Amino acid sequence: MKTKKDISSKQPATESTTLRAYSTLRQAIITGEIQAGEKLKVESLKASLATGASPVREALSLLTSDQLVERRDQRGFRVACVSKEQFEEVLSLRCKLELLALSVSITQGDTHWEEQLVLAHHHMVQSHAQPSDIFEQHHKAFHMALLAACESPILLRFCEQLYDLNIRYRYLAIRSDNYAQRDVAGEHKAILDAAIARDDVAAADLLTSHYRTTGSYLVGLIGWN
Repeated sequence: MKTKKDISSKQPATESTTLRAYSTLRQAIITGEIQAGEKLKVESLKASLATGASPVREALSLLTSDQLVERRDQRGFRVACVSKEQFEEVLSLRCKLELLALSVSITQGDTHWEEQLVLAHHHMVQSHAQPSDIFEQHHKAFHMALLAACESPILLRFCEQLYDLNIRYRYLAIRSDNYAQRDVAGEHKAILDAAIARDDVAAADLLTSHYRTTGSYLVGLIGWN
């Protein structure tokens, strides 16, 4: 497998070997550093991740559960492909499940939830000029903070998994010149304000528009009909 650099170089030494391999591969797949459909050979990954075969196989199994990697019977593993059909399904499910979690979160959220949400938004805004992987950590934290008070671990886990599946497509959209013309920061601020105001209807409409607008940009970029 070819990569632009040794993708294991930035991982904390305190992580377990399997988790380190999982986190590194997951990030590389989501950001497109390892492209959709690319074969994932254990021997090559051992070298690039500087680890053994067992942690690599365990990491690939975890990524298969996340639907970011596909197991190909006797032919090994490959990065899950992207398609218009999958994108539309992920986007539809994400909207439905996040709106459910958001409504409950706004209704049940206390002062601590508000404070954490405002803080997550602040960190996201401050990280805008930083490398994309740093910004993305704070971007995800903000969106998950919106849902955090729903008190449903299973629902939150589904939302997080759909976020990760969706973000592969969003990274493609970021590369488009048209994507930069959006006022994404303004969209995030409007969602925050509606949530803090406990206006679940407005927050739901703004969040849906935010996701659908990203989807429209991406469909135009890829050229799907």
